[in-house]
Amino acid sequence: MFLKQVKRWLVARANAARWRPIYDWAESHQAQFRLAKDGRGFLIDQPKALPGSLRIEWGASQRAYIEGTELRMRCELHLHSDLQMMVLCRQLMEVLERIVFEAYTDTLKTRVDTDTPEEMRWLVMFPKLNQMSSKLVRQRFGALGVNKELTADWIEGELSELLAQSSQDLLPPGHPFVLMTMRGNVYLRTAMVEPSLPKIQALVRLLETACREAQRVNGKLSDRGPWPTTTSVAWQSSQPEEDNSRR
Repeated sequence: MFLKQVKRWLVARANAARWRPIYDWAESHQAQFRLAKDGRGFLIDQPKALPGSLRIEWGASQRAYIEGTELRMRCELHLHSDLQMMVLCRQLMEVLERIVFEAYTDTLKTRVDTDTPEEMRWLVMFPKLNQMSSKLVRQRFGALGVNKELTADWIEGELSELLAQSSQDLLPPGHPFVLMTMRGNVYLRTAMVEPSLPKIQALVRLLETACREAQRVNGKLSDRGPWPTTTSVAWQSSQPEEDNSRR
């Protein structure tokens, strides 16, 4: 037990030194940086972030479609609960569609319904957006949502431009990436072998843009009726210190 604690302390100390630029960046933005209990991941909380409270986590992947480690982000915006939209890597979308199709034609359909996360079930529930003004975005990403018109409005414009830019280096073809609005928040999840400050900053900018565009689209929901919703939990943290009440 003692040797295990010493090993964890050494790992945490080494990683704290390696992630110092990320720590300093978090501090400069009045955010709290915390190491995971095993020292192999970290969590950043920025309650006063704009456009909404921001949480960033890096650590072991919580999704089977991302191997190894991932970066997760969540921005709390208090959007309309029915504003459910998603954009994801096109190759990932095709892989998940095959998995979901096979699962839904299997005899264990009930178990699939309760265990499969939203980003997979939405692929068979919501209409896909086939028309995007940017050819590059259309080639690299897929998009869908509970309402095609609102999804198109969200994707086009500033978010489309930034997605196109990101696809050149930050999110190359085949790189697992999911961006979605759900339960009033905006979530981002992507594979990341080793965290680096430039990549985190770039993804934060992408998330912030998606948030601003989602807030704009959210203003168009006042006159719309109820839409179908899903119920499983799509944001879960493996970090014991996370405040589950904020999900």
